[in-house]
Amino acid sequence: MADMGLFRNAVADWAAGSADGPAAEPAAHPAAHPAAHPASELASELGLASVVLVEGPSDLAAVETLAARLDRDLPAEGVCVLSMGGAMNVGRYARLLGPPGLGLRLTGLCDERERPYFDRGFQRAGAPRHEVFVCVEDLEEEFIRALGVPRVEGVIEAEGDLVPWQTFVRQPAQRGRDPHHRMRRFLGTKKGRKIRYGHLLAQALDLALLPAPLDALLTALDPARAGR
Repeated sequence: MADMGLFRNAVADWAAGSADGPAAEPAAHPAAHPAAHPASELASELGLASVVLVEGPSDLAAVETLAARLDRDLPAEGVCVLSMGGAMNVGRYARLLGPPGLGLRLTGLCDERERPYFDRGFQRAGAPRHEVFVCVEDLEEEFIRALGVPRVEGVIEAEGDLVPWQTFVRQPAQRGRDPHHRMRRFLGTKKGRKIRYGHLLAQALDLALLPAPLDALLTALDPARAGR
């Protein structure tokens, strides 16, 4: 039996060889015989019907953590959350996985500044743009706003990162800045930190007060609401 990791790796390899650079025009490189690609067989074995395209692994960690907390088994529902390694890759992934390729339903989660990439990529792949769910600034900002800075500081302290955080806020460049902005900057200052905190902040959220884009995404994917 295939697992989701094999499918993700197969799609990443397929996307890497499908065009010349992340910004290449999808129309210039049509998906060649998608049914013959190993990703197609893996998608069939996994019973996939939908793919959620996200920029990076921190977004993937957050979505999967929240789904698990809501007692949702996304793979069992035929859903794969797929990190693309950058928003500029969305056109390529949408073309390979959506109507021109494997024919899977496409949804997406992105930051506000990435919305034009997703809109263009989904439109060119023949996928509905209303299936892209947009964070006001980015996912970290959504978490910080939902939890509040003191609660996020509590998570940071519990993880043993309080001293690095206190050192960071004392830096001259951070003085006088909005606390939300400082927190967002801190979460992105060390490799791997955003991924770790994508999971931790999703664990800390009150499930009754989910950030709007995440709530809308998971609701849209809920099979119980299909056709409503």
